[in-house]
Parts: sequence; structure tokens; C-alpha cells
Amino acid sequence: MSGTGESFIVGLIGEGITASLTPPMHEREADQQGLRYIYRPIDLTTLGRPGTDVGALLRACRDLGFNAFNVTHPCKQLVLAELDEVSDDAARLGAVNTVLIRDGRFLGHNTDFSGFGGALAGGLPDAALDSVVQLGVGGAGAAVAYALLKAGTGALTLLDLDPLRAAERAAALSGLFPDRRITSGTPADLPSVLPGADGLVHATPVGMHSHPGIAVDLQLLSPSQWVADVVYRPVETELIRGARAMGCRVLDGGRMAVGQAVDAFELITGIRPDAERMLAHFHELIDQGR
Repeated sequence: MSGTGESFIVGLIGEGITASLTPPMHEREADQQGLRYIYRPIDLTTLGRPGTDVGALLRACRDLGFNAFNVTHPCKQLVLAELDEVSDDAARLGAVNTVLIRDGRFLGHNTDFSGFGGALAGGLPDAALDSVVQLGVGGAGAAVAYALLKAGTGALTLLDLDPLRAAERAAALSGLFPDRRITSGTPADLPSVLPGADGLVHATPVGMHSHPGIAVDLQLLSPSQWVADVVYRPVETELIRGARAMGCRVLDGGRMAVGQAVDAFELITGIRPDAERMLAHFHELIDQGR
């Protein structure tokens, strides 16, 4: 036990997040660390409030004694205007998912990118990163692309159903990483770009319970490649199962989901949690149908 004697009240602001696994993950790990820690969802859908109210909610909760927040859709960009300070990485990404309150000031961070980076390092150690293809650049995809480049990816190909969005993300990242080769296209380009890549990252909703299916022709994969999926409900997506059967090393979306929670927990408490213990708890929650 490493309790600090301090108590924490944390909130999650976003739409449709009442059933999020993040609050129970944080609270269980805090119990294991000997911390007094309450984590509550602040669901905009339930409250009937728009994402533009995020600033008012932050200020009201600050006045009620909250210590920190996680922020999710649709507030990751909207919250930027409400913050007193933003970390360099969050500023580069143009998105914040963790807000700390320090001396009444709001400090913004992004653990989506670091969560994926940690998941990649832990789940696919020594994965080749010379050339990576990423499918999907919206939402989580923007953070994943940034994480891949921070991890050392030399050539990154961004594919999206919206070619303009892919091109804009490639241009923005090229400005941040001028020494890398970042190109864009659409999923129709997969047959030409995937065979020469070290790995593939899937960052679209396809494969979720609400969007069943697979976005990649498995026959395009080689056993020498690795495959990562950001979808974590279900953890065993059709892509993960199929890629594993092809002989590929795989990284499921659960590790990113837990990775962002691990990094947020450390920012909030100053204590590095047990990542493997949080991952095991995540799988318990999934198995329970949470």
C-alpha cells in the first residue's frame, strides 16, 4: 500500500459515458494503492447538455472540490479554450483528454497518444517501425498516428474514407515531424501499400459491437507483419483473430484503453499504477459484460 492520505474526486465528462470502464478501473487501482478515490461519470447525454458546456461543468466541479477530469467525445477539442495551460503533446495534437486542477487552474494533457505508445511498447516489444500503415485518422486515430511517430516510425501511410481528412492529418504531422515520410490515401490503396509495411494499425469503428465486420482483407497480410486494433469492445475483434491466425503478432485495443487510464491515473495521483493489474481488471470487467 502506498496511500498518500490525500483524497481524490475525479470526473469523466462526455456523451454516453455512464457505462464507461474507466471509473471502475481507476477506483479499483486506487483501492490497491491505499488511496481514497471517487470517480464519477458526468454524462452530457443524461444531463441534456451540449459539449460546449464543458467549461461551465469544469468550473462548477472545481468549486465542489474535484481534483481532475478525463474528457472524451465531444469535448476533447472544445475543452482547449477553457484551460490555463496545455502540455506540449496535447497542444500539438489539438486535443485534451485529461484535465488536472492545480491551485484552481486547469492543466490539460493527452494520454490517448501515450496510452497507445505504452501499449505498443509493452504488447509488441521490438516491433519494427520503419514503415507503418494506419487505417482511420479520426478521433483516436489522430492520437495513434502521433504516438507512432513519437515511437520512431519512419514512414507512415494514413488511409481514411475521407481523403481530405487523411491529407490534412498527414500535412499537420509532417509539420511536426519533418524528418519522416508521411503520406495519405484511402482504404482502396491498401493492396498497394500494405505488402511493404512492417505493421498495420486499425483505427476505425469497424469491428465494434455496434459496427461488426472487418475493414482489412486478411489475405493482404503477411506473417512477418504486426497488427494493432484500437477497438476494444470486443477485445477479440475479427481483425485480431484473423491476423493471429495468419501468424501475425497482434495488439488488441484493450491495451490502449488501459494505457490511457494508467497514464491519467499517474498524472492525477502522482503514483504510477500497476499496469498489468489494471489490464487484468479491464478483462474482468469485459468478461462481466460491463
